[in-house]
Amino acid sequence: MNHNLSFHYSKIHQFEPLLPQTKLEILHAQAEELIQRSARLGNGIHFTTIASIQELVRSMNSYYSNRIEGQSTHPANIERALVKDFSDQPNTAKLQRIAIAYIDAEKELEKFASFGLDTALQSTVLVDAHQALYSRLKPQDRTTSDGRIIEPGQIRNEDVIVGNHEPPIWNSVPHFLERMDKVYAKLGNFHQGLISIACEHQRAMWVHPFLDGNGRAVRLQTHLALHSLTKGLWSMNRGLARNRDSYYAYLSAADSPRQGDLDGRGNLSEKALWEWCNWFLNIANDQVSFMEKMLDLTKMKSHIEALIFFLSSHDKLIRKEAIMPLHHIFLVGPLNRGEFLQMTGLGERTARTLLSRLIEIGLVKSKNHKSPVQFAFPLSALQFLLPNLYPEAATSNDE
Repeated sequence: MNHNLSFHYSKIHQFEPLLPQTKLEILHAQAEELIQRSARLGNGIHFTTIASIQELVRSMNSYYSNRIEGQSTHPANIERALVKDFSDQPNTAKLQRIAIAYIDAEKELEKFASFGLDTALQSTVLVDAHQALYSRLKPQDRTTSDGRIIEPGQIRNEDVIVGNHEPPIWNSVPHFLERMDKVYAKLGNFHQGLISIACEHQRAMWVHPFLDGNGRAVRLQTHLALHSLTKGLWSMNRGLARNRDSYYAYLSAADSPRQGDLDGRGNLSEKALWEWCNWFLNIANDQVSFMEKMLDLTKMKSHIEALIFFLSSHDKLIRKEAIMPLHHIFLVGPLNRGEFLQMTGLGERTARTLLSRLIEIGLVKSKNHKSPVQFAFPLSALQFLLPNLYPEAATSNDE
């Protein structure tokens, strides 16, 4: 770590350009593909099934964002924490609390998503994201390794060095955020908006407005800004975490100074900023494309069949007659219990036992014993239902 850098960032021209100006047709083509793919995603699936997928993706967002920071807990621990079942191991319990805080912060912040990018990309929303996350943590859960307690939503009031990067001096941070607002938080077409989302993600990390928690806050804001596209059905954090080394490398490269006369007119490299945008949009397209394959309606029946055949070979209460009603509630939505039982074609007692077992293992859920039943995605079934979406969920939990 170099503590003797020869300059200090204090003037906003020092982080120009804020948007690339060249080869925009390539970025716009990627943006168009992303918009088209996202629009198709989830078509033909009942909204209650969509809601179950959104719950799963929310947990994934938390897991992967925290994993990028080296602070993730096993997906099974997150699932348990969601029903207030916390570990008796202090460190695991702390990571569970951080995971739940992230999930709840994301829920709270989504109220901004419907207001459009001119709101979602405001620096005030970035501060709100930091506040929403850290205000949910007790002081001991937001204490850094060097003993500093991070205050929710507080812009830093001291200078810092992050790796080889020296962010702007602390008292100039508001000016940099204000400049970002003027460039990114404005109405325009969504193709340009996607480029703004990518650039804002990078430049907010460059400004490093908080003492700690910048990455999580920025990813929460990016989730919000993308929400009208993702519909909560695919996770940008998954793509960033699964390409963590590239993520950090492209972020860092876009901090570079301009490389000669052919590299834009700003202080920083326009070429490196373009490459970051190109990489970011590629990752987003990979994620939505992958989820499109996962939710292919023609394949889901065979996934359900494979799951039920596997379960029935290990559990005598699970029977192949579950396949048809399960596929039905995946596509068409909840059934009342009588209809579900009838659709199995089994005798009433056997059918009731089967349904009870499906609820017990989390494949079917219901608000109470009289409510309709709907499709769910327990972690234990994901390797069959949505293979490779969340592979960490299928690993053994040694925590």
